[in-house]
Formats: sequence, C-alpha cells, structure tokens
Amino acid sequence: MTFGRSNGSREERIGERGGDKGGGGDRGGDEAWRSSSRLPGTVKPRHYDLRLGVYMDNFTFSGEVSIQLDCVNATKYIVLHAYRLEIERVSVFSDSTNSRSGNKAGGGAVRVQRHFPYLPNQMHVIVLQRELRPMRSYRVNISFEAVIEDELLGFFKSTYTMNGEKRYLAVTQFSPVHARKAFPCFDEPVYKATFSLSLRHQSDYISLSNMPVHSSSLVDEEGWVTDHFARTPRMSTYYLAWAVCNFTYKETHTDSGVTIRLYARPDAISSGAGDYALHITKRLLTFYEDYFKVKYSLPKLDLLAVPKHPYAAMENWGLSVFVEQKILLDADVSSLSYQMELTMVVVHEICHQWFGDLVTPVWWEDVWLKEGFAHFFEYVGTDFLFPKWNMEKQRFLTDVLHEVMLLDGLSSSHPISQEVVQASDIDRVFDWIAYKKGAALIRMLANVMGQKLFQKGLNDYLTTHMFGNAARQDLWNKCSQAMRSEGLDIDISEVMDKWTCQMGYPVVTISKNESTNHVTVQQEHFLYGQEARSDNSSVWQIPLSLTLGNSTSTFTETLFWIHNKTENHSVGRMDEDTWLLGNINQTGYFRVNYDLDNWKLLIQQLYNKHEMISVGNRAGLIDDAFNLARAGYLPQSIPLQMICYLPQEPSFLPWHAASRSLYHLDKLLDRTQDYNLFSDYVLKQVASQYHKMGWPSNVPSNAPSNEANIMQASYQIDELQREVIMLACSFGNKHCHRQAVAQISDWISSNKNRIPPNVRDIVYCTGVSLMDEDVWEFIWMKFHSTSAVSEKKILLEALTCSDNTFLLNRLLNLSLGSDLVADQDAIDVIIHVGRNPHGRHLAWSYLRDKWDVLNARYGEALFMNAKLINGVTEFLNTEDELNELKEFIQSSGGAGPALPRALEIVEGSVRWHRLYRRQLYQWLRKAPSSAPLG
Repeated sequence: MTFGRSNGSREERIGERGGDKGGGGDRGGDEAWRSSSRLPGTVKPRHYDLRLGVYMDNFTFSGEVSIQLDCVNATKYIVLHAYRLEIERVSVFSDSTNSRSGNKAGGGAVRVQRHFPYLPNQMHVIVLQRELRPMRSYRVNISFEAVIEDELLGFFKSTYTMNGEKRYLAVTQFSPVHARKAFPCFDEPVYKATFSLSLRHQSDYISLSNMPVHSSSLVDEEGWVTDHFARTPRMSTYYLAWAVCNFTYKETHTDSGVTIRLYARPDAISSGAGDYALHITKRLLTFYEDYFKVKYSLPKLDLLAVPKHPYAAMENWGLSVFVEQKILLDADVSSLSYQMELTMVVVHEICHQWFGDLVTPVWWEDVWLKEGFAHFFEYVGTDFLFPKWNMEKQRFLTDVLHEVMLLDGLSSSHPISQEVVQASDIDRVFDWIAYKKGAALIRMLANVMGQKLFQKGLNDYLTTHMFGNAARQDLWNKCSQAMRSEGLDIDISEVMDKWTCQMGYPVVTISKNESTNHVTVQQEHFLYGQEARSDNSSVWQIPLSLTLGNSTSTFTETLFWIHNKTENHSVGRMDEDTWLLGNINQTGYFRVNYDLDNWKLLIQQLYNKHEMISVGNRAGLIDDAFNLARAGYLPQSIPLQMICYLPQEPSFLPWHAASRSLYHLDKLLDRTQDYNLFSDYVLKQVASQYHKMGWPSNVPSNAPSNEANIMQASYQIDELQREVIMLACSFGNKHCHRQAVAQISDWISSNKNRIPPNVRDIVYCTGVSLMDEDVWEFIWMKFHSTSAVSEKKILLEALTCSDNTFLLNRLLNLSLGSDLVADQDAIDVIIHVGRNPHGRHLAWSYLRDKWDVLNARYGEALFMNAKLINGVTEFLNTEDELNELKEFIQSSGGAGPALPRALEIVEGSVRWHRLYRRQLYQWLRKAPSSAPLG
C-alpha cells in the first residue's frame, strides 16, 4: 500500500475524518482529553506489536499497531497520542480472543462508537459502546498512514552524496514527544511497555532498530523485504527507534558478548572514520558495567552516524543516533578539541543506556535525572579513557560549573526540577540548567558522599528501578540508605531538595576575625542584577570546605555545613598575613566572596607562589572574581589585578577560565573609544607565554595519524598552547597575525595543507579576516570539496570571520536558502557572523528579518531556538540595541524562555556600561607594570 499527499494539510484531513478539527467527540463524556494535556491513566499499555511499510520512493509509510492494554479504571474511552497520522481503521477486543483477525465471532469485540483526533493535545480518542472493566486486558488495533517528515523530528528523511549520486535515508527522533508522529501510542515516559517491530522496505536498503533482527522474509518478486526485530525490554516510547538506509558498518564485541556496530556512509566506514568511536564504545560499556555493577541489558548496541540530526546525538536503547560530526573522526585533520568533544558525546550517550533507557524519569520535570548524570559521566568516563586529561577535577570546572553559573545567576533562571503541565512546557526543561547544573549537583553529591558510597547509592537506585521509572526522591532515598549503611546520618533529601527545587545558587561571603580566630560566613542568592536581590529569602544547606594559608604554607582543610544566613565558625590560629580559601577544588555549586584584604592576600599569593593554590582553585578564583565584579559585588580592579600573575601560569585551566571572562569583556568593550587600553592589557598578559610556547610544528600532508596518537596526546600542553595562540591572534598580536597569514599563503601556493590541526580554526579565521576576497573564495571552495566532517565545520566557521559585509551577507543567505549548508549548521553560521564585530548588526538584522522562517524550521527542536537567540543577542550592549530587542520580543511571540533570558543579559550589559565601564578604564590607565596590586 502506498500513500501520497492530497490537497490540504494532514491536520485538516485528519480532522475531517474524525468529524471535528478541534476535537468535539462525545461532549457528554468525561472528556479527559480536553481537561488535561496528560493522558487520563485509565488504561496502560503492556505490549505494542508494530508493523510498518516504508516507501522510500515517495517518502511515505503505512502501519498497523496492535496494543495490548490493561484497564486500570472503568472507562468508555481509550485516549492515546497520535499526531500528523492519517488513522484509517480502529478496532478493540477483549484480549481473550484472537484480535489479529478482527472478525472472529464471539463476545471479544468491543464496539467502537466513533474515534476522532483532539489536536490541541495531539491525542486520538476512541469512544466505546460499553465500558472497559478494571483488571481486564484488551487489545486496540489501529491502521494508519503518514509522510516521512522533512523536519528533523518524528520519522524523518535525510540525504547524503555518494560518488556524485544523491542518496536517502530515513530515521527516527522521538524524544521528547515525537513518537506520536510515527505511530499511535501512549507517548509519556511512565507508560513503559515492550515492543515487537517489523519493517517492510525495498531490499536495496537495510533496516535497524533497538533490537537485533530475528528473522527476515522476502515479501514478493519486486524486491521487498520484511525484517522482524526481537522483542524489546520494557521501555518508554521515546526510546523506540528505527532507521532505513543503505549504510555499511564495522563491528566489535565486548568480552561479555555484546555486539557493537557503527553504521555510516560506506565511504566513511571504508576510510576508518568510525573506528575510534567503535573502540571507545567497547571500553565504555565495560567501564559502566563495572562502575554501576549492572550489566548492559541488550544483546547489541548500534551507533548510527547520520548527516542531519536536530541534536548532537540521541541515546535510543540499542540504537544510538549521532550527527556525523559528533562521531566520525578524520584523524589526519581533526584537532584535539574536536576529538575531545566527540569522545564526550559518545561517553554521554553510552551512560544513557543506564540513566535514561534502563531507569527513566517518571515525568519531564526530572529530566535532569538522566541528563545531569550523563553530563557528569562525560567527565568521569573520559577520565577512564584518558586519565592524564584530568577531566572531572579540571575541565569540568570551566566547561560545566563556570558556564552554567553564568545562566543560573540570572533572575530568568529556573529550578532544576520545574513543574511541567502542558506538552509545550516539555521543551523548556531541556536546557543547560538540566544538563550542566544537574551534573554540577551530582558532582557535589558525589564529593559529599565519597566515591564508595556514591557508587553504592547508584547501584541500589538502578537495580531497584531497572526497566521502570524513578523520581528524584527515589535517588535521594537510595543515597541516604547508602550513607546510613556506614553510620552516617545525613538526610540527602533534605540537603539536595534545597538545590533542586530552588532557582539559582548562593554566594558565600567569608570574613575573618583574627582576634577570635573565627570566620563569619554569610550566604545570599547570587544574582547579576542588583535590583533583583531585594527578595533574598532563599537558603541552602552548603558543604563549605575551607583552608587557611600564608606565603609559606597551607593548613588543614575543614568542612563546615552552612544552614543559616549567617554563621560563625572557629578555624584555628590566624594573623593579618593569613588568607582564607573556600570551596576547595570547587566541588560545591556556589561562588565564594571575601573581604577586600583577603582578596589582596590571595592575589599576592598567586603572584609570588601560585603553586601553593591548586590548579582548580586558581581557575575558580579567576572565575569567581570576574563574575563577582560583573555583578557589582567586587571592584572591577580585583579580577584585572588577579590575572597579572598569568605570565607565570604554566597550566591550561586558569588560562581557560581567564580567557572566558576576557572574551566577555571584549564583546562589551570592542566598540568603545578606549578599547585599545583593554586589548593592550590582554596582550601584555599573553605575550611572554605566547613567545615561550610558540606554535605547533607543521604537519606534512602525508604524516601518519592514528588512534594511538590520539590516545597519547599531550592534552594539557597542546590545549594551553592553543588557548594562548587564540588570545594572541584575537587581540591583535602582530606576530600571531603574520604566522596565520604565512600558513594560509603556503596552503594556497602549494595546495598542501600543512597547518597543524589543533590551530586550524584560529589560522583559518585570522587569515580570512586579514586577507583579501580570494582567500574567502579559496576557503569556500575547500568547504565544498572536503569530505572530512570536522574540517568542513571549521572551514564554514572561518568564512564568518571576514570583514567584508557583502561576503557575510552572501553567507547568511546561502546558509538558509540552499542545500549547501546543513540545517544544523545554519544556526552556527548566523551565530558566528554575530561574533564578528563587522557582522554583529548583520546577524541581528538577519535574525529579525528571517524570524518566521527560522522559527518554523527550528522551533520544535530542543536547544535550537535558544542557541540561536542567545548566540546572536549576547553581543548587543547599547541602549538602541536593547530597545530593538524589546521591539522584537513584542512582535515575535513565542521562543519560550530564550527571549526573556536574552533581554536580561542585554539589560545587564547596558547596565554594566553605565555603572562600571569608567571604573575599569580608570584602573587600566594607571595599571602597574610589574606588581599585582595598584
């Protein structure tokens, strides 16, 4: 059976078939589908038998689903989800009969009075002649047809080119609420069931799903095949997945017998681009099984690399789907940063096979229970793969903790657990608060509990709730039990609910009293906007670690639990030279402030003997100082004085923390009259380290590069060198500019790219910004000709660095209006044009002009709209731009919480200019040349 589009939208046609576009139905009934966006819960699914025919010639599919139901409460209505499906036939049977035949005699059939869609809640309502009875089983059979979507949600199609020929594939993306676009189902996470899937498709394609194929049959002489997949364990609808493609694969096996395959374009597989991900996946499955003490539950795990996907990846159980640039590694041209990001995406998705797939949050308000864990384990799992990278103790700070505290310090933030009532609210919970704050709180919890008890709590949580659902209280209970098993009476729920149910985080201010050897500790809600601080009723239970030191030694670390607004604690002997340092290695999710004398002692310590303070705390001091100054808790001079020690800093992490804040100041100041005072100051801090480290050596085009090189990468040194070169080139170091131009020129003249992969993005961008239009055209040509996905990404970003507004406009128009730029990359083009001072106004105008197109294309995809809005608007900082943003918000409507957040950030930037810019420039004018304090 084939299905083609008729005139009119599918929503209209579906409505016509049901006789009610908005949902009418039996108006005398209880109409639970109208009164709540949640399913009524009167019946629940036990098993789905789903049979699909996929027609790649016209991109449609047809299906029949038979759902075995248990009746919980007597009802005349079966309410389930269906959206953009043309439902043809519906029948209901008592499960005691053979319902497949649909026409057996006897009392098994339950007459369907009518059925219709209720589009506002994406539901389909089946009205029965008689009530279903509790404790009985029934079966509902539904046949349906639909279009394989163009948008990247539901069951959608994608394209790629192979030997000059355009090829197609179709793949699913059901999280969070898009399974209903592919088959009628109970599309809420708590309705777990088992699934038996069969897929009928042309024989020149293969099909994949969560489970292995247990049998295949040739359907007819015309080359159609039906693949029957093994029955799944109990799982939520949004983790069901399938794909129809003509990819090839490589495979490996774990010692416990799990088959791991990586499927991708045939040329990617033959080039070895999937080998690295396949290798680390094998190691990771073993790592997680050992860490959680819970075996991986399925016989196989497929990794599928697709050209287009709305997200980096999706953790469907047994069939994880990745966008190509997050899983394919072209070792010859990929930078260490790219390799690290790819590694962490794979680590994240494999963790989800336990946290998410095996144990699923009851409802979306606790989505952080899966995303926070997966994000935390990105760093723990990568530490297992590469211990020398020291990810959890170091890189976690700058990439997770510092980043999410920027968002969570806004009054437009929200609690990590937030109420989700409407389906439209679900997208709101998938943000960096859920991912990164979730990870930061889990890291804090792990440090409070200790490694052994933390692992015990996780094991008990997973084994108790496996194949089922859990809420945050279930996790707290298991962690508290683990603590009590060792005689530690800490109520984890009482501690952690403060952090998960309240918005934001505290700033802890520590003041010393030398005469009494006490410290006074005060906590208050940290917020960037002073006017928002008037309501300061929030109190947290804070695990505050504290150490004392002086110019020659440090003293014992102490842990205090802070429960009140203000507390006094005895800390041992102090004098006027004793400094305090709180939140050791930044294991706690809060900022620390001190009295000015203590700040000056810490700055002096960094300048004289920085190694007495750990690398993590040096980075933490820099981040806290800059953000406390940004929010008005500290003078602007304190962070600027602090980083005068950086020329002596040999470690990557403090440089990385400093550069984040310096780039923020750069975008605030780059259009001001005295900007050169700031840029000269930055270049002065960078100069000695830049000349000391130099540039990485050129790589011959035929140099061998393999997985072993990646494994042995001198991560810390390479990343520091890259950070320093990026700062030098960004702020106008002449030698850095000459080096970049020379390397681009060599590439053009020899047609051999000898630019080291770790700095290619810097060199490309610098070259495009400084050189003529011919270089832009050369990079554009290379973007089209390369097949290496990592190289394609940085070439595209380099094109946004031009100071030629004609070229930037051309690129913006090409990104949306052609097939030359992938859907998910078009957003990056707009954002990167906005980062370019010459393109800031262009990107902002483009966003407003094309808003309807952009919102239609990306509005349903989690993160996409927020990423676009934040990325373009964060560079706005004048009164005029603030007014333009307000007008845009009034006229655009929608976009969830992204627009209010953008407004608060821009208001904060305008306020900073008004209150603090003069103070910052005053200090820069009289900044000392060799001493940290002025």
